[in-house]
Amino acid sequence: MTEMVFGTHQVRDGEPILPRWWRTIDKWTLSAILLLFSVGILLGLAASPPLASRNGFGAFHYVQKQAFFGTLALTAMVLTSMMSPQLVRRLGVLGFLCAFAALALLPIFGTDFGKGAVRWYSLGFGSFQPSEFLKPGLIIVTAWLMAASQEINGPSGRLYSFFITMVVVTLLAMQPDFGQAALVLFGWGVMYFIAGAPFFLLVSMAAGVVGAGTLAYNNSEHFARRIDGFLTPEVDPTTQLGYATGAIREGGFFGVGVGEGSVKWSLPDAHTDFIIAVAAEEYGLVLVLFIIMLFAGVTLRSLFRLVKERDPFIRLAGTGLACTFGVQAIINMGVAVRLLPAKGMTLPFVSYGGSSLIAGGIAIGMLLAFTRSRPQGELQDALRGRGR
Repeated sequence: MTEMVFGTHQVRDGEPILPRWWRTIDKWTLSAILLLFSVGILLGLAASPPLASRNGFGAFHYVQKQAFFGTLALTAMVLTSMMSPQLVRRLGVLGFLCAFAALALLPIFGTDFGKGAVRWYSLGFGSFQPSEFLKPGLIIVTAWLMAASQEINGPSGRLYSFFITMVVVTLLAMQPDFGQAALVLFGWGVMYFIAGAPFFLLVSMAAGVVGAGTLAYNNSEHFARRIDGFLTPEVDPTTQLGYATGAIREGGFFGVGVGEGSVKWSLPDAHTDFIIAVAAEEYGLVLVLFIIMLFAGVTLRSLFRLVKERDPFIRLAGTGLACTFGVQAIINMGVAVRLLPAKGMTLPFVSYGGSSLIAGGIAIGMLLAFTRSRPQGELQDALRGRGR
């Protein structure tokens, strides 16, 4: 069942792996990801030297680390994209179990690096954020369960997927990491909708999210502080949001010039959460629109290919991966322009961060594996053949 995938390429007996991979891969999506990573390196050259100087490192210390982790991420992406859907599913299940165990142990062995949220493991030479690796694994597991529930006499996969997702959301909220919790819940909701969820249930879930947000606001100082800062009409110019919005306003259409921006000297997270502010200030709206176009292109093109997919698992998992990728980019950029409360979320393949880059590479590799062209023809061709 999992081999009935979008595309009409014929099977070539004995064809080597690399030529077959290159012939069947979605080259537009692959090119867009490489361009995003290249933009990330370009912006890293502008944003990271001030932080490196403050920490006593060489000017391009963080750029070199980003290039290293990015190389690992792109290698993981290519290797994962070569896998069959069955192998991707096994990798996703195994990855989910490992990341879930790491997430559950964060309250005991994790650290907050002074940011008020225990989200990382300190490894001495770097850090590790389990939630980044949990997202693609959770999508694979829940998509598998939902697809299994559509089979005759299948298990109650939708119910199981809901229970697993709620456990993960609870663990993320305890860190607290409400941004990742909302993103995980969104990814599950999209897949559940595609799987045929009743409208009433979706409305009930939306009401539950509002209720949970109200409860978090009343009981979490961290959450309340971010919401209050978002709702305040006047932005303190000495805060991260103040610096970011000021930089975007100063950049205008064409930017102030390469290396001429000032926000990177004020923002401690200029190379991570607020990298889009550096892009807007130095390169202007032109580069920001180009970045948006790349994210939109990857998401929409993947969804277009998945619309013609006949296997429910691949259709659900691919949709979850594509939508999560696109919405994470929207959240990151929305925070920078003050359309959304601060979330502490990276811009995929552009922001600095080893966990984000490598986990993103694995997730996009899975998406590329699901959208590869395979031997079976279009669904309407199969229906015509069945009717003869």
